[in-house]
Amino acid sequence: MRRLRTTADVLDACADPLVRWAAQALSSGGAAWEHRGAVAVHAPELTRRRRLVLSGPSEGVASLLAAHGRGVALRPLLERSVAAEVRELMPEPWVEDQPFGWMDRSGSLEAPSGVCWLPSADGVEPLLHKALPTSWAWPGDRGVRRWAGVVESGALVATAAEAWSSVNVGFMMGVAVHPSYARCGLGLRVCQFVASSLLDLYGTCALFVENFNAPAIALYRKLGFAYRDVTTLLPAS
Repeated sequence: MRRLRTTADVLDACADPLVRWAAQALSSGGAAWEHRGAVAVHAPELTRRRRLVLSGPSEGVASLLAAHGRGVALRPLLERSVAAEVRELMPEPWVEDQPFGWMDRSGSLEAPSGVCWLPSADGVEPLLHKALPTSWAWPGDRGVRRWAGVVESGALVATAAEAWSSVNVGFMMGVAVHPSYARCGLGLRVCQFVASSLLDLYGTCALFVENFNAPAIALYRKLGFAYRDVTTLLPAS
C-alpha cells in the first residue's frame, strides 16, 4: 500500500473526477493511498462530511477500505456498482448507507445571458429557506465560495453556488429557484452559467444530485453532465 503525499500524486494515480475532486483534502489535513490500481482519499471535511473517497478495482478498494475506512462519522464514498463488489470481499459486513448521484462533465459551455456572480450573498439565505431548505451549501459555510443568481424586480429568484471546488474539478451546489418562478427555465440558466464559469476555471464541473430527483438529473443532462450512481457505506456493527 503506497502513501500518496501530495495532490499531484493523487492526480497522477487516478483519472476519476470523483477522486480528483477529493484530492483537495491533501492541502487541509487529508491523506491518500494507492493499492492495486485503487485510490482512497481521506477528506476530513468535504461537503460537511468526513469522507473516505475510493475508486478503482474492487479488490484494491476493499483493501483500502479495510485499512482506512473505519472511524467516527466517517463516510466511505464510492461508485455503487463497486460498493456491491467490495461488500462481498470484506471480512466484516458493511451496509449501504445512502445512495445518490454524482454528475460531471468537461469541455466548455456557453454562458447564458441574465445571470451573474452576485456581489454579496444578500438574499441567498431567504431564497434557500423558501425554495431549498435542505441545501447542503449555505452562505458562510466553510468551502462555499460564491453565489450566482438571477434578479427579477430587485429580488433574487434563482441561485446556485460554487462550493468545495478542487484544483481541477469545480463543484456546483445550492441550486434553488423561487416557487413563483418555477418552470420558467431559470434553473437551467443559473446552472448553465455556473457550469460555464467552472469549466473555464477548472476544466471539469461536477455536482451531487438526489438519485430520485429525475427532473434535476434531466436538467443537468441537458447541460452535458453524465450521471453515476454513488453511495456511502457504514460498518454493520
